[in-house]
Amino acid sequence: MNTFDPNGVGIANGNIFGFPYSESEADLILIPVPWDATASYGKGTSNGPQAILDASTQLDFFHPEMERAYETKIFMSPVSSEWKAINDRLCEAGQQYIAHIELAGEEEARRIYQTTLQEINEAHEALRSNLKERCMQLLKVGKMPCVLGGEHSTPLGLLQALDEYHSDFGILQIDAHADLRDAYEGFEQSHASIMFNALQKLKNLKRLTQVGIRDVSEKEIILASEDERICTFYDWSLKNEQYKGKSWAEQVKEIIDTLPQKVYISFDIDGLLPSLCPHTGTPVAGGFELQQIAYLLFEVVHAGRQIIGFDLNEVAPGPSGDWDANVGARALWHLVCATELSRRKHS
Repeated sequence: MNTFDPNGVGIANGNIFGFPYSESEADLILIPVPWDATASYGKGTSNGPQAILDASTQLDFFHPEMERAYETKIFMSPVSSEWKAINDRLCEAGQQYIAHIELAGEEEARRIYQTTLQEINEAHEALRSNLKERCMQLLKVGKMPCVLGGEHSTPLGLLQALDEYHSDFGILQIDAHADLRDAYEGFEQSHASIMFNALQKLKNLKRLTQVGIRDVSEKEIILASEDERICTFYDWSLKNEQYKGKSWAEQVKEIIDTLPQKVYISFDIDGLLPSLCPHTGTPVAGGFELQQIAYLLFEVVHAGRQIIGFDLNEVAPGPSGDWDANVGARALWHLVCATELSRRKHS
């Protein structure tokens, strides 16, 4: 039945990593969301899911933190050509609107591009609603849905489904940005608003722990300091502590101590060093090596926390080569293995 050779050449069979499982056989279901219509700086993350899928068969499937990692039963749904086409059409219109903001200000741009803005917001709402319904269906049959974006706005529907299924959970956000803006540039579900929306809409979200934040507005810092649910480990603070001798292991323990028992992981690839994700939508100097984040993920599991889902976002393939997709596939592999190890411990 299973002819997959974990030591052989990866086979591009349409599934992530070339693994041989169908949706009905899988425990983890990866849902790609090819959307970046609200991205205001660099475009291309809507191509991330397909690029990561293409690069994923280049990995080797030994993982030092988990025995028989290649036995993880994961299935990736097909990338929706319909939503990709909608996204590409709206991106073109949205870029004209964003360009006008930079020329004439947001109030004037909203007046002129009111129809465009409304169309993007309505499509985004349909995307969120469809994703939530899909995730609810998967949760009801014992599957664990996870999201592969696209821009960072994409997992809201998944988070809402988990909010109905779990109580008292936390989000561990790895990111260069706080994403605590309210309807940024008029986009109600902006990539810069995902955590603001999560805090507003999720009744069972008890903790948002942010790690690596280094590009943030004063308003976001005030919100983070005033909302007792938010605990932010700013990149500059982590670095300054390390300069004084504190180890990453010590800092990771402090991060994990803020988390409740159930944890959702939201990984924006721009949390890493820009050299690892040069074409992401909004790269920021600073950040982490990939192995630092892998260490954090598995320490979450070793500390007894239960991972209930994840997203990986903002991977954008460059005009040539597959470096961003290759790093993205490896980041995904760490997320998948940490999640599977958690599932094995808590099943």
